[in-house]
Amino acid sequence: MGESKPGAIDPATAVQLEQLVNYGAGAVVSRTLAKGPAGTLTVFAFDEGQELSEHSAPFDAYVTIVDGTAMLIIGGKEVVAEKGETVLMPADIPHAVRATQPFKMLLIMLKNPR
Repeated sequence: MGESKPGAIDPATAVQLEQLVNYGAGAVVSRTLAKGPAGTLTVFAFDEGQELSEHSAPFDAYVTIVDGTAMLIIGGKEVVAEKGETVLMPADIPHAVRATQPFKMLLIMLKNPR
């Protein structure tokens, strides 16, 4: 089916998202699966105590937890998300991600049409 891009998953292949990225001691590890003008698809592994500091982006960001539990802060509101749950972090709203324990997430960022 052609060559795949670095980090991409093979077409027509079932994968376990939590197996696509490994935890790193004291680190945030990521693997970009797809990137284009409409957005990105990235898998992250956060070690306990790691975070993405507060920021905003011009994309709607959908976070799906694939292992563990995460603390998300969206517009000043704390949201706890567990394995199997998805949370929307709307475009242009300040948000942060904190690891109170190791966790993995799939981040889908989609350009917000305006």
